[in-house]
Amino acid sequence: MEHASGREDGAGNPEAAPHCSTLTLHINGTERTLSLDHRTTVLDVLREHLGLTGAKKGCDHGQCGACTVIVDGRRANSCLLLAVAHDGAAITTVEGLADGDGLHPMQEAFLARDALQCGYCTPGQICSAVGMLDEAADGFPSHATEAGRPAAAPARLTAPEIRERMSGNLCRCGAYPRIVEAIQDVAP
Repeated sequence: MEHASGREDGAGNPEAAPHCSTLTLHINGTERTLSLDHRTTVLDVLREHLGLTGAKKGCDHGQCGACTVIVDGRRANSCLLLAVAHDGAAITTVEGLADGDGLHPMQEAFLARDALQCGYCTPGQICSAVGMLDEAADGFPSHATEAGRPAAAPARLTAPEIRERMSGNLCRCGAYPRIVEAIQDVAP
């Protein structure tokens, strides 16, 4: 279908862009208002529109966890999230975990435990670990959580519990033992 501008994507004619919307995202504590194609994922907003390259595009199918960020307090695969559906959301990336020059305790633990090799999955692993600690503290059970635990009681983060909760994040280098140790260093 051809629009008045002569371009099918409507560029150059804002009124002829029915597939775009303006939305506001709160990225690492900063409000960002963007006009985006409805098909744009949160991952592409972060990487392509805002230059935040911490979240990585791995499988682009939500299976590897390299793109994990924290959305409204819960970890999520940003490659699966349409930005237009998250208008007003608060998104924290690995860049937003640090406090100025001071790293987040999870970032420090990953460095201290050498919980990375190539580092490609590390931003997603760290965001997932931070989100996972909050989920466990809020009492969200996992498949490995002991039976009979009172509902909403904080989950005890044993190594099997951490491995189960982090199972959505893959590390092709096999740094899993060090990743679990780093998380245990930060876990209450």
